Amino acid sequence: MSHFSNIKTQIRNVSSLKSALTEMGIAWKEGPTSIRGYQGQTRTAEVVVEQKNDYDIGFSWNGHEYELVADLQYWQQPLTVEGFLRKVSQGYAYQTIMSETAKQGFQVSEQKVNEDGSICLVVQRWSA
Repeated sequence: MSHFSNIKTQIRNVSSLKSALTEMGIAWKEGPTSIRGYQGQTRTAEVVVEQKNDYDIGFSWNGHEYELVADLQYWQQPLTVEGFLRKVSQGYAYQTIMSETAKQGFQVSEQKVNEDGSICLVVQRWSA
């Protein structure tokens, strides 16, 4: 029997999560709304990614962080669950850094994507 799995993340800022998903080209819906699972089971999530097979992926707030919630037996993404979370986490970190540095008056002066997929950022701030 299939069921929902909750996978912990380090994601705490929903705006950065949404921006990361958008940058990855993943369509998402704003919640709270129900995600669909095996035999009509549902769970509530704040961010929902609908899959073509009618089994959704969601990110649900557990009081500390947004957990990935999905029926993993019906995972239908180009990346594995681990690969998906790695990519979302990298995008989330990037979006959070960009947002926080901009709030503090920094601008990106250099950005480089390394061969391993990591991103090197150089930020600077001019003082008056």
